[in-house]
Amino acid sequence: MTEYPEDDQARPAEDPAGVGEQPAGTGRAPVEDPAGAGEEPAGTEPAPVSPPEAPPATPAGTEPAPVSPPEALPAAPAAEAAEPLQAQPAAAPSADEDLEEVELAPREKPEIPGADLIPDIVPEGEQFLDAEAQAAAEAEAEAAAALAAEEAEDTPMPIADATIDLAAGARYTATGKRKTAVARVVLKPGSGSYAINGRALETVFPREPLQRMIRQPLETVGFDARMDVVARMHGGGVAAQAGALRHGISRALIVADPNLRGELKRRGFLTRDPRVKERKKAGLKKARKRPQFSKR
Repeated sequence: MTEYPEDDQARPAEDPAGVGEQPAGTGRAPVEDPAGAGEEPAGTEPAPVSPPEAPPATPAGTEPAPVSPPEALPAAPAAEAAEPLQAQPAAAPSADEDLEEVELAPREKPEIPGADLIPDIVPEGEQFLDAEAQAAAEAEAEAAAALAAEEAEDTPMPIADATIDLAAGARYTATGKRKTAVARVVLKPGSGSYAINGRALETVFPREPLQRMIRQPLETVGFDARMDVVARMHGGGVAAQAGALRHGISRALIVADPNLRGELKRRGFLTRDPRVKERKKAGLKKARKRPQFSKR
């Protein structure tokens, strides 16, 4: 067995491959000889130990075998290199040839979309309006046109079989109501004038929709230019008084001719609008609005 110096306490690593021991006095573990070349002759220095990745050392006097790199590909056979040039595929046409062909083709002028449409002439006053103002103006125009169309369709035809006595002293009275407004109406033969609390219709009701609503009963009967209206009103607001006046005129026409009841009722002139403002309750701010709840 190999003897080790006294100061060297470490034991050599085991040799699983069963390779022979190194000569005494070297102080190194024996190196495996994968080439199987055997031990070096006496009087020569030991071969240096190479890292695991390097190839094993060869004995003196022999040339190492050339090692080819692992990534290198095998050389192409000489037969393929000797193929004639005609077997290669034809080269693609160059970019210059494509440009020449494109330039030789005739150029067509693209059609402008909407060229056949007739342009709208915008007035000078409207050409500086912004988009929102134009949209609002268009919406108002459409609403006015729709309202006019609805009025033209819903305009009732006058009742042809109305028979009202238009004697000089004829008077037909009735009372109309709407919310808290009350109107006492008197119909008499005349030219179609209105006297409401001693004033004209346009003065008491300056709004056009309210004026049309008041004239509806007499226009439906066909006596709008043959009878005068004298009314005394109190209570309510402007809209409520207009509804009460129409209700009173319709009731007065029923007194003049009971046969008109069916047509006037079908159009809704004899129905009192029952929508009245609900009264305020104690402990509440309004009819139903309550104070905000506070836990503390």
